[in-house]
Amino acid sequence: MATTHSRLQAQDVTLAYENRVISRDLTVSVPDQSFTVIVGPNACGKSTLLRSLSRLLTPTRGKIVLDGKNLHQYRPKEAARIVGLLPQSSTAPEGITVEDLVSRGRYPHQGFIKQWSDADHTAVQTAMAATNVSELAERRVEELSGGQRQRVWAAMALAQETDLLLLDEPTTFLDIAHQIDLLDLFADLHEEGRTLVAVLHDLNHATRYATHLIAMKDGAVVDQGTPADVVTAELVHEVFGLRCRVVEDPATGTPLVVPEARHARR
Repeated sequence: MATTHSRLQAQDVTLAYENRVISRDLTVSVPDQSFTVIVGPNACGKSTLLRSLSRLLTPTRGKIVLDGKNLHQYRPKEAARIVGLLPQSSTAPEGITVEDLVSRGRYPHQGFIKQWSDADHTAVQTAMAATNVSELAERRVEELSGGQRQRVWAAMALAQETDLLLLDEPTTFLDIAHQIDLLDLFADLHEEGRTLVAVLHDLNHATRYATHLIAMKDGAVVDQGTPADVVTAELVHEVFGLRCRVVEDPATGTPLVVPEARHARR
């Protein structure tokens, strides 16, 4: 069987916050040019794994490897030109406008010699258009709704123009229409050749958009592979404690998780 190449890997990592260990001896490889989605119950280690892949959290043991090199051996700007992150929650500086915040996504591309360019301007305008925030360009971020702010942070991540993009619960605060719009945008980026890794709570969104699915529980990987191979009624019960049926999504042909009716669970 052919080996899937992976630029970004967690190799035997132990992840902890002070003395609280979240994952131990965890090994994960992100297939190149995949739309990888990490799923699992609350507090299972999904976001902790993503934080380690983004360089925000240093493993207490093991290492995160990017292009064959320990991620923490990269200079911050060097890593940020390759791996971008849309965090779960962020705080914008007081008074900053939408366009100024999105422009900060170009910071890794700036230097003492290379200053703001036409390419930077184009990247910012393209990112705002893609996330439908262009009309908010002059608004202060603090004045926006939660859903609007989430789209602005997504625009900043897109403006960074990285080969690998990590997304921590990117649909938080968004209504269903904007959730689908944003996930469709990420699917387009994947089809253009980018590698995406997302933490999603909605299992049916995960099965519809992922090309590679990682199911986690208690800090460990329970299973991984294509959604069709991973998502079964047995796995959903094992990981989430939910009794369900898994049927074919009539719109996409991907697995669709249908929870048992309330009376059937009694």
